Amino acid sequence: MTRNATLETDYLVVGAGALGMAFVDSLVAHSDADVVMVERRPRPGGHWLDSYPFVRLHQASRFYGVDSTALGRDRIEPDGGDVPSYERASGAEICGYFDEVMRHRLVASGRVRFFPMCDYSGDHRFRSRVTGQTTEVTVQRRVVDATYMASRVPATEPPPFDVTDGVRCVAVGEITRLAEPAAGYVIVGGGKTALDAICWLLDRGSDPDDITWIRPRDSWVLNRAYFQPGQARTFAGTVLQLEAMAASKSVEEVYERLEGEVVLRTDDTVTPTMMRGATVSTRELEQLRQIDDIVRLGHVRRIEPEQIVLEQGSTPTTADHLHLHCAAAGISDNPPRPIFGDDVITLQLVTRLGLTLSGALQGYLESTGRTTEEKNALCLPTGMPHTPFDYLRAISAGISTEMRWRDAPDVQEWLDHSRLNILAGSDAGHDATLVHELQQRFFAALLPAFEQLQVFASQATPRERARMFDPAAT
Repeated sequence: MTRNATLETDYLVVGAGALGMAFVDSLVAHSDADVVMVERRPRPGGHWLDSYPFVRLHQASRFYGVDSTALGRDRIEPDGGDVPSYERASGAEICGYFDEVMRHRLVASGRVRFFPMCDYSGDHRFRSRVTGQTTEVTVQRRVVDATYMASRVPATEPPPFDVTDGVRCVAVGEITRLAEPAAGYVIVGGGKTALDAICWLLDRGSDPDDITWIRPRDSWVLNRAYFQPGQARTFAGTVLQLEAMAASKSVEEVYERLEGEVVLRTDDTVTPTMMRGATVSTRELEQLRQIDDIVRLGHVRRIEPEQIVLEQGSTPTTADHLHLHCAAAGISDNPPRPIFGDDVITLQLVTRLGLTLSGALQGYLESTGRTTEEKNALCLPTGMPHTPFDYLRAISAGISTEMRWRDAPDVQEWLDHSRLNILAGSDAGHDATLVHELQQRFFAALLPAFEQLQVFASQATPRERARMFDPAAT
């Protein structure tokens, strides 16, 4: 007979993905808090445990993970493209890293208890998927929701279209289990997962002519060369974005000014209507441009043995083609809500400088003893971007929040020394003079760029404006 159990703790953290791990690591480092962590998966790591086998970080390992423990060795990638690029951890490395942090950093502290394979049922209760035991937790301070921004990936999300009998359609990760080559490969999706799948196929010798790419919308992508830790060029990317905003009369003009430097596109003849913040190297861009069979007929409605039916037409296929589902939503698009409440903390993205930096900062702020109002004033959440305008909105919102930190000396001190801050250390050594010049340009462009954002907002769609002024309504 399964018996119920009881626990007592300061914080009950629901979810042991990247945000939750970064939060708890910071909280434990800067307070004497006791923490209970509940996770429905068998290990910490969140969506990384379900991702496709060849997934890698978009950006450098150096500023991802938890603040206390380095990820990777700051090595330069051998295939970084035309500029030196810091190593980007694979999904397997990231899963091992979070497991190591949980066992040897958090649990070993004696102040964190971890309960995997458990579902949180609300009301301070969780239930084991293995034994059925229900545990009731007395929470002295707050429940922490680390699942609000949980990612949805192809391995766990069914394709958003119908697949008829006789069609070979699998989640993207299944391509690594191939026993025999397919007649051709159909990539369904326009996001970072699709980009990765195409590059993986080409790296393994696939003929570009054997790949069909169905993408409902074209997307701008970011040049990874502008996201290298501890380099002035990274700060320069932000300055260039602000200067382009300040000097432009439309969103389209902003991207025209930035193209070829900070932003890139796979097809020079098509103006992208999507911008989610994915990064690529120039080498990857060259690979993606090898694909000629691009289908732009809207979203897929149904895949049949001889045709793919889309919103605006159809395109041929065969039963011997392998269709790769890359169309999961990714990071949750839940509308921003106040992070700190009297009883619940809802972890969210607050800075353009990184997701895990956001989680770690929220953990640090919780340890400082500030009031709920003071913490929320320093941590304004921002939703993930969708469109070119929305990306400018998200960047501007992040900078506005970061500017508030300058009036909180302890927060600024923590940021200056955080390994998760991509800009930390960029003013050291030979880059100091350049960074000083960039700082002057940054402040010269800041207010004009923000003013121009209001002009862009007047030109934006109702949905885009809602995400800027009333995100809860979208």
